[in-house]
Amino acid sequence: MNELEKQLHYPLGETLPEPGRCLEVAPGVKWIRMALPFALNHINLWLLRDEIDGVAGWSIVDCCIHREEARAQWEEIFANELEGLPVLRIIVTHMHPDHIGLAHWLCTRWNAPLYISATDFMVVRMACTGQDTFSGERTVQFYAQHGLNDAETARKLLERKPYFTNLVPSVPDQFHRLLDGGTLQIGAHRWSCISGYGHAPEHMALYCADLSVLIGGDMMLPRISTNVSVYEQEPEADALTLFLSSIDRFLPLPADTLVLPSHGKPFTGLHTRIGQLHDHHRERLADVMQACSAKPCSAADVLPVLFKRPLDFHQITFALGEAVAHLHALWHGGQLRRQLEADGVYRFSP
Repeated sequence: MNELEKQLHYPLGETLPEPGRCLEVAPGVKWIRMALPFALNHINLWLLRDEIDGVAGWSIVDCCIHREEARAQWEEIFANELEGLPVLRIIVTHMHPDHIGLAHWLCTRWNAPLYISATDFMVVRMACTGQDTFSGERTVQFYAQHGLNDAETARKLLERKPYFTNLVPSVPDQFHRLLDGGTLQIGAHRWSCISGYGHAPEHMALYCADLSVLIGGDMMLPRISTNVSVYEQEPEADALTLFLSSIDRFLPLPADTLVLPSHGKPFTGLHTRIGQLHDHHRERLADVMQACSAKPCSAADVLPVLFKRPLDFHQITFALGEAVAHLHALWHGGQLRRQLEADGVYRFSP
């Protein structure tokens, strides 16, 4: 446990759900943990006791990637944890593959509707067409403009073209819209939707005042900083500023709120964690500013400034977007200027 984690409290200690089983973390709220084949090796999913039109059952929050192992683990959950009741709806916090990859299968398996923000539904529908979305020639050009312009990077990016559709082969044709400030009656409890930006197009966290529980999705993680990236679809986005203003929207929640994150363990210390994330990014922005003051820098130039450990190519694809996000925060804030230089690379300087 690092020094920042010691400032948080983990009510369940080191206890984790066993594969194919759940842990109850609050009345009617069950925690599922599924493996991922990435460096970030797991995702947390949630079962909420529900009732719709007099039919008792469960709502699922988030789905895992499209993967045979995940489907098998869901079948174990259905056999062991549903208490003989059906799944009534599928709720997705945002459109990233580990959260929505199995939504189509789950909705079909249970004849259950999908609940998601409209923005994320439209983006994931576009991504599932596989038409040069999140990979392909436009992504190659975007990376080249930010300094990763070598032939090997271009080759690997083009080879990744089916990456998203392998993890999310399809999504349901219809959805129920989650709106910021809206509420969902889930069983005996009312859950409020809190939108967040910078990590996904329109992430939706869910807060239940009765239980003092926040399903924070990827907006509020206890151990790592959420990936905040700029992508080629919105090449001049100010994602980091959006993210930092979004997490401040959790500040009115009670200090003892139990936070259920998508990665890591349930924790309390929400206000402390918000402060830690602000401090982290303030320090990283200062590091980037210092680097750009020494010489004009591209996003590729500041990768070793932001990330001290070796990165594999999968991690680099996230890291470059995060480097652009930090540069853009300073650029949009008026601290850096951006220049497209003769080699076709954007470089930033005071």
